[in-house]
Amino acid sequence: MTTLLPPSSPVLAAQATPRLSLNAVLDQRGTVDGAWWPRTRDAAAELPALISAIDLRLDRAVLRVGLYLDAWDHIPHRIPAPGRQVRVGWFLSADPHLITLSIAGTAPIALLVIPPGTADGPAMAALALAAAGTIGVRPADMLHPVVPEEGSRGRDGSASWENEGGRIAAPAPASAPAPPATTWS
Repeated sequence: MTTLLPPSSPVLAAQATPRLSLNAVLDQRGTVDGAWWPRTRDAAAELPALISAIDLRLDRAVLRVGLYLDAWDHIPHRIPAPGRQVRVGWFLSADPHLITLSIAGTAPIALLVIPPGTADGPAMAALALAAAGTIGVRPADMLHPVVPEEGSRGRDGSASWENEGGRIAAPAPASAPAPPATTWS
């Protein structure tokens, strides 16, 4: 008899390839070094595949994982990995949208956590944004980006840039008054 499991099943999560993006440089200047889109909130089911993927992509071992306690279910103390046990720490003071991985021989990396169940379009946009460079962008803003109108003032009061050339966009010209309506009797 074949049994179908719902997509949120920990069994499927553990077998699936992680949805992960990493900045190729990992220069530590951005807010995050990439993003991860887990399929469930079950840390015990999701973390082994993430650790394996990071080990493989960076050719270095993940030693420790830090995450926000209230964002996850079933948080283990350790995750088995080839040749080691990866320690898992959880915090209430951390950003709930981030997970931090301590890596052997390099600085820790921070990943934006895209909530399971996020629609494909916004999740793919957040994966791309997090890998492209995030200097000065808050994790919550990567999940819900606001596209400013050209020439509008930013949150900090600065004018927005017209293009990559670096000119400040001129304010949009005031529209001409509409001609008086013509009525026929």
